[in-house]
Amino acid sequence: MTGERAFRVAIPPDPALVERVREAQDAGRLPAALLDGHRVGASADVPLEPVDVAPDELEQLLAGGRLPRWVAAKNPLSGGYVNTRALMREAELVTVCEEAACPNIGRCWGRGTATFMIGGSHCTRGCRFCAVMTARPVGPPDPDEPARVAAAAATMGLRFVVVTAVARDDLADGGAAHFAATVAALRAAVPEARVELLIPDFRGGWEALEAVVEAAPDVLNHNTETVPRLYGRVRPGARYERTLELLARSRAAGLRTKSGVMVGLGERLAELGAVFSDLASVGCELVTVGQYLRPSTAHLPVARYYAPGEYPALARMGRRLGLAHVEAGPLVRSSFEADRVAEAVA
Repeated sequence: MTGERAFRVAIPPDPALVERVREAQDAGRLPAALLDGHRVGASADVPLEPVDVAPDELEQLLAGGRLPRWVAAKNPLSGGYVNTRALMREAELVTVCEEAACPNIGRCWGRGTATFMIGGSHCTRGCRFCAVMTARPVGPPDPDEPARVAAAAATMGLRFVVVTAVARDDLADGGAAHFAATVAALRAAVPEARVELLIPDFRGGWEALEAVVEAAPDVLNHNTETVPRLYGRVRPGARYERTLELLARSRAAGLRTKSGVMVGLGERLAELGAVFSDLASVGCELVTVGQYLRPSTAHLPVARYYAPGEYPALARMGRRLGLAHVEAGPLVRSSFEADRVAEAVA
């Protein structure tokens, strides 16, 4: 049974601090708190699952209005970053790193890795958390794109290649054949490399999924994103049950499966636990968990920022509920250090 999250802070509960904590709780920016053991925001009969929070971390969360330091990404423009960017421009390739405004772009590009995004740069979905531009793509996917992806992967010396795509609901197969063609091109150009695909749900077109399964990626990733209660607001074009079925079908076909979840959208701890349990029940081994960051004022606001100590607790909860590995951290994203995450479970 999952209790209510509580911040355990070694700081005296003076009246001014208690009032500030209650105001932040009323605004939804803070869970229950234990200030030197004194409960704030939770009745005595509510079971709590405490995580340790440093006084300065609590102060940042109470202040509001600014990004906490642990989600303020530092992306120095190293030589590796410049080289990766130049290669993507020369090969006329799109990356989710840029299109989705990933906070880890400097870190990943600096180490010579990138997540290729095929099928164009415009997505047919209008998910309210995503920075990728929503529009109806013009024409079919570029037939030369798989070869360019494979050539770039060979040039970069990649041994683990992550490929995703915009949702292409305008296509009969949702872009599945383009995924399969990209895997085939990668197998030919870099046969020693492993391939992870991060795919859309094809709106439940299981024949399309079969085309991807037959391409035999080493990891099949499909993001859950949030808890069922929030689907209508966060990703109105998707269905939670369809996400689980896609993962179940992929696992039943023999693929290793992975999914990703964002936190900070208004979900409750028990709801996250239920999602972890559901993912484990359909054979999903790998799950990433990271803080939702608002790309612009046109996107959903952040309900609350999770404290650093909450992520190890979420990882432990996921493993307790049957997941083989949970990669959790403020700036973790679905393709974050995918090579290392895939190796976490041999």
